[in-house]
Amino acid sequence: MRIVEHMEQHGHEQLAVWTDPSVGLRAFIAIHDTTLGPSLGGVRIWPHPTEDDALLDVLRLSRAMSYKSAVAGLPLGGGKGLIMANPRTDKTEAMFRSFGRFVDSLGGRYIATEDVGATPQDLEWVSLETKHVVGLPTDKGGSGNPATVTGYGLFQAMRAAAKATWGNDSLDGRTVALQGFGNVASSVSVHLLEAGAKLIITDLSEEKRAAARALDGVRVVDDPNAIYDEVCDIFAPCGLGGVLNTGTIPRLQCSVVCGGANNQLADDSSDNQLAERGILYAPDFVANAGGVINVYYELGRTYDREAAMEKTSHIYESMEQVFSIAKAQGITTAEAADHLAEQRIAAGRKAS
Repeated sequence: MRIVEHMEQHGHEQLAVWTDPSVGLRAFIAIHDTTLGPSLGGVRIWPHPTEDDALLDVLRLSRAMSYKSAVAGLPLGGGKGLIMANPRTDKTEAMFRSFGRFVDSLGGRYIATEDVGATPQDLEWVSLETKHVVGLPTDKGGSGNPATVTGYGLFQAMRAAAKATWGNDSLDGRTVALQGFGNVASSVSVHLLEAGAKLIITDLSEEKRAAARALDGVRVVDDPNAIYDEVCDIFAPCGLGGVLNTGTIPRLQCSVVCGGANNQLADDSSDNQLAERGILYAPDFVANAGGVINVYYELGRTYDREAAMEKTSHIYESMEQVFSIAKAQGITTAEAADHLAEQRIAAGRKAS
């Protein structure tokens, strides 16, 4: 991978590397853009098979965080942390304290929070070495698990997508296929069931599929790969990224794709493939912005849950704006979301 060339092409400011063999730590922090404020993004713990895979992941995710905060109207830039480790077997307090020293070495340019593979306990260990961390447990003055707010924001995004597709934002009677049933999907499922939606759910974990079976109004698909073939109104990727690709897009039986996962599109052509099939794509970094909105209302203050939820409700309007730009300019919704984010970052650059 030509790292510097990739960073220049996509506007990245910094890529930092930290190794600490004594605690089994190999970690990266990518800072995409700090025009609007310090970079904020989750710490992902994942055993990528190669270093190139890990670098591409952390760089893509940091850029998505810049755009996510910009579209959400937050005074933040985009960053991401990545620890190359197995989150089930490799995590230790010493590892996270070392990572905390890594975060602290950047002097506040990067603020860490939770992501795939990380827990509030992990962040608590990070916070022993740096003040530049949010998403701490509630008993430590933090906002706790952001999934409930992220799920609420995803529900608002689905409502906006429904209005753009069917003329009204009611989800009553609509069928939503949730790919993955982690914390965010569990949260949005509560709102969807209350709204009268029917759910189809799958997950790689049998334990999570069992949790889904306990819900009324839910059908569980035991083969995770079969979820792409399910007839539904909304397909909602809520696991890892890259699931919308040349192999899966032709199989989709939906009118809308709107999910909580990051980087759902495998590459830059995937949004065009969706558009060619007449499937409305709700850009992921707009739909799942509730998490970063939530931790923003913890940053440097006493956490304000009410303000976080109120701000998250405006994901509905942000998504409407993305759809409007796409229609007016004859571009894909993914391109429209990027343009909106870039315009806000450019405006911030001019004002500074």
